[in-house]
Amino acid sequence: MRDFLAVYCKGFSMGAADVVPGVSGGTIALIVGIYDRLIRAITAVDPRAFRPALRPHDPEARARLRTELERMEIPFLLSLGLGVGTAIVLLSSLMHEAATTYPVATYGFFFGLIAASAVVLYGEIDRWTAGRVAISVGAIALAFVVSGTTAGNVPHGLPIILVAGAVAICAMILPGVSGAFFLLILGQYEYMTGTLSGFIDALLDLLDGGALAPVLETGTVVVVFGVGAVVGLFTMAHAVGYALEHYRAATLAALVSLMVGALRLPAERVLSNLGETSLGTPGIAVAMAFVGAGAVLLVDWYTDDLEY
Repeated sequence: MRDFLAVYCKGFSMGAADVVPGVSGGTIALIVGIYDRLIRAITAVDPRAFRPALRPHDPEARARLRTELERMEIPFLLSLGLGVGTAIVLLSSLMHEAATTYPVATYGFFFGLIAASAVVLYGEIDRWTAGRVAISVGAIALAFVVSGTTAGNVPHGLPIILVAGAVAICAMILPGVSGAFFLLILGQYEYMTGTLSGFIDALLDLLDGGALAPVLETGTVVVVFGVGAVVGLFTMAHAVGYALEHYRAATLAALVSLMVGALRLPAERVLSNLGETSLGTPGIAVAMAFVGAGAVLLVDWYTDDLEY
């Protein structure tokens, strides 16, 4: 139980980071000392190892299944995932409220987080070649265009939610790259935090005698996002991991440049909401941007001597 609680708390800290664009759950995993174990556990999962579960009446099959679960560190992944999920559920409502009620301060903070993260990660690229520069320019242009599109009305169909879940989970396990940031690029951040918050409220209302329809409506979106996250974790995450292992500099250049190009979105959110509230002033936006940047630089200083 003590080990379970320790891993759960570490997962909670990762989930808390994942809710905020510009802050990486992978970095938190690095800080708390479980990053290598997490990657090994994810890559060790093999669906074929669950075959003994089809014969629960067979003692040998049950013993073999238990051995396979321990080998793949499923208990570790479950306790970590429970911690991550708890933090996301508890904090998504807070982040949604902040983004919708105080957009200038919140998106100013996001701008600082993302900008500082980009500066730190660019420093990880030891040598710039013509190819890497070309990749960076292309990624910046792509993110600039996409974030400009998602700044308006973006559809929230289930196929898009599925893809968003797969993309976000890949970023969540990479040190320095934020899953919530990619939700922001795809125009799904406010929608997903609001939907998750609505799902929790609907569940509480149902326990108090409320209607079932809101639970099904919001729950469907949450489940589809979760399915996309699971699919992405065991497919796309492997591809991203392979790219980082064999083409680290080029992959990092592309990922970081996406962050730079997408700064258009929080900047436009700030500009379009100036004067809407007492906190909607340019000074507040600039101050919160410095706070966000300072937080990232502090984490980078703390983890400077750690290896990914």
